[in-house]
Amino acid sequence: MTNGQHDPTTEGSTPAGEDLPALLLRLLAETRRDQKELATQTGIKYSRLNSWLTRTRGTSRIKADDLRLLTDVLRGWGADVTPRQMAEASGRPVPGPAVEERERKLLDIYRSLPVQGQRALIQHAELLRGTMTSGK
Repeated sequence: MTNGQHDPTTEGSTPAGEDLPALLLRLLAETRRDQKELATQTGIKYSRLNSWLTRTRGTSRIKADDLRLLTDVLRGWGADVTPRQMAEASGRPVPGPAVEERERKLLDIYRSLPVQGQRALIQHAELLRGTMTSGK
C-alpha cells in the first residue's frame, strides 16, 4: 500500500495445518468467549457456526463478508487475528482490501447496464473468482 496506509490483509499467517475450526476454537479460548457469543455478535446463525467448528460443514465456501465479520468481532475481543489468517484457514484466497471507491465504481457500472449486461457482469465476476480460487 502507498502513503503509509496499513493493510491488515497482508499480515500474519496461520500456524501450519491450522484450519478455520481450529483457528476459531483457539481464538475463542484465548478471548474466553463461546460459540453462542460469536454467533450473536456476528449475526451468523449458531447452527451454521457450530457446523463449521465441528467440521460437519465445509468452510471453503464461507462468504468473504462472514470471514470479515468473524475477524472484526474477534479482534474487538482482543484476539490477534487478521483477514489473511481467516482466509488461509478457510482455504479461500486472501481478499484484497475493501476500497469504497472501487466498490462504488463497480456498483455504478452494474446499475448502468441493462439486465443482460448485469447478468453477463455477474457471470464474468464469478468466472474470475473461480480462476483466482483455483490458481492457489
